[in-house]
Amino acid sequence: MDYRHLGRSGLVISEIVYGNWLTHGSQVENDAATACVHAALDAGITTFDTADVYANTAAETVLGDALQGQRRESLEILTKVYWPTGPKGHNDTGLGRKHVMESIDGSLKRLRTDYVDLYQAHRFDVTTPLEETMVAFADIVHSGKAHYIGVSEWTADQIRQGAELAKELKIPFVSSQPQYSMLWRVIEEEVVPASDELGLGQIVWSPIAQGVLTGKYVPGQPLPEGSRATDSKGGADMISRFMNDDVLGRVQQLKPVAEQVGLSMAQLAVAWVLQNPNVSGAIIGASRPEQVTENVGAAGVELPAEVMTAIDEALGDVVVRDPAKTLEGMPKGRSVAS
Repeated sequence: MDYRHLGRSGLVISEIVYGNWLTHGSQVENDAATACVHAALDAGITTFDTADVYANTAAETVLGDALQGQRRESLEILTKVYWPTGPKGHNDTGLGRKHVMESIDGSLKRLRTDYVDLYQAHRFDVTTPLEETMVAFADIVHSGKAHYIGVSEWTADQIRQGAELAKELKIPFVSSQPQYSMLWRVIEEEVVPASDELGLGQIVWSPIAQGVLTGKYVPGQPLPEGSRATDSKGGADMISRFMNDDVLGRVQQLKPVAEQVGLSMAQLAVAWVLQNPNVSGAIIGASRPEQVTENVGAAGVELPAEVMTAIDEALGDVVVRDPAKTLEGMPKGRSVAS
């Protein structure tokens, strides 16, 4: 395993990050989830990413249980706040002070820790003044409940606004957690330059495009049983944007590229995102320990320039680059029951 500074902060994380979105507390039984976490630890992964919304708080509980017995100081535990949790009442969502302050306490209890290393705003809240949110984050940092703060799926302008307030409040705003893969490059034009300027590092999710970049989905062939594309609990919806013959056919052209450098297609995909110097870590998920072991094989890999070019040529115009896609996917507001 290789390790990188998170942006220009003093925090060092494993460049492969273990995440439990769509798995722990949902798709994967607890024993299997624990086995995956232990496989990650055995492979040198020290950084674990979760969120209160995953499986409506159950994922945090599973991760907290799985990490028991480990030296806390040797781990970096990351979680997030925004999306509805609990009974999903009118204050059970968003980045208002009430929800943020209550959410950190719930997360710490479920994770069985006194603090998280990084507390992240899971989305931008257009209904709450940003200053209110950032003051709440400052109070969390100053109380010792989180060491650093970050955001997920914010635009470059929103990141700049947050960074300005963080500087005034004297709290370390160090990271952005966006979707990023060979197929989804919407952060490259605006978010990455802004983050680089401000000293933020990217901790990217879905580097394998929810499994599409493994090559297991073949045009004209039945979907593999038990795959993300067959998951009715949310996985199929997330992967649907890539499930067309044009994209899947292009992905099949990556097989000889991966073979050329002695990598599996999954390893090639993870290694590709790690070539971006603004990326501090790539989040992988797993339902079986052997998936963790395979993906860790991307750590420390340097892809030659000709391989990066071959990837671009294989994928062609199916790559999504429009930075406006980040804004399009942002919640327009919080629904409040009457």
